[in-house]
Amino acid sequence: MSGELELIACQPHPIESNGFNPNATLPYDCTIEHILLAMNNFVEFLGFINQQLYSKEMERLEVMLMPVNFSSVVGEFMISNIPKYCSSLVKNQYHNGHPDLIPAGMFPKNLCTAFSCWY
Repeated sequence: MSGELELIACQPHPIESNGFNPNATLPYDCTIEHILLAMNNFVEFLGFINQQLYSKEMERLEVMLMPVNFSSVVGEFMISNIPKYCSSLVKNQYHNGHPDLIPAGMFPKNLCTAFSCWY
């Protein structure tokens, strides 16, 4: 597992803004910049974790986890980080509530069930 390619795979590379659709319309004042910042946070997080795993001769996180579990880690990370940059969105505090992100201040205690979110 100590190959040069594995080490390279553990090095984070920032997301480039030119990969986004400049005509995308995002709701609730969320911008491409907010998404980009949260995505770069995830890339840095993954790089940190993978470098630590590599130092212990362990598989990278994305290799170790089943794809559905890794997808869940990515999603939860983004849900937690987008509101750090976009103050108009908050994480839905309802357990397994959907949608995952809701407008800040729209629902009491930022709790929204699938039924109460149809506004």
